[in-house]
Amino acid sequence: MKTTQEHIPIAAVKNDICLLKKGGAALILQVPAVNFGLLSEREQAGIIFSFAQLINSLSSTIQICIYSERLNISSYLELLDKARASQTNPLLLKMMGSYRSFIQSTIKENEVLDKKFYLVIPLFSEEVGLKYSEELFWHKVKTVLLPRREQIIRLLGRIGLRAQQLDNQKIIELFYNIYNRENFSQPTQSAPTALKAESAPPLPPPPPPQSPPVISKAPPAQPAVAIATNKAQNHPFVVEELL
Repeated sequence: MKTTQEHIPIAAVKNDICLLKKGGAALILQVPAVNFGLLSEREQAGIIFSFAQLINSLSSTIQICIYSERLNISSYLELLDKARASQTNPLLLKMMGSYRSFIQSTIKENEVLDKKFYLVIPLFSEEVGLKYSEELFWHKVKTVLLPRREQIIRLLGRIGLRAQQLDNQKIIELFYNIYNRENFSQPTQSAPTALKAESAPPLPPPPPPQSPPVISKAPPAQPAVAIATNKAQNHPFVVEELL
């Protein structure tokens, strides 16, 4: 019976690089997501233009992978229960109860998914050669694969995306989660901050009464002076200029 590792095209993971069984290699970048729908039309056009520049500047193949993972937030609900048990303010206790009920009803109706985006940059075996030593292989990685990584990270930065390369441990965890979908990961949630109801600060004393201001007589009005105007010729948004 074949094991799972025999079906995976990866022979080993070394120096944050996936060594492939056919002689090539690949590295994985994790890219954060952008809520495209909340951006303005100008920002959306800028992202589309920058992404088109990234695609047109590529000299090799890349892979864009989206990994959806169902989250188990039962530990987060337990933290909320502990926070409610230690809460003494009735108003905050009621708000925390409503929030917990909202979270529980949401996860019953819809699955809580965490989407992660990855970009795979390969180094094909044809680029390395048919016969090569280990020293030549890592030389190809440094001179071919790593410059591709730097170029793509720089172009993603123009879009506002800060990509990070996965290290050995994160690569192993990623493929373990992919091939063990029954073991859903539990996100690490920080403990909720204890809320305290603060008393309202004392009001400042009213200011002392002041004498009514003295109103002086207004100076006589000066005759209006005519102002000559010329139409602007340089700036398109200026209608008139004062001489």
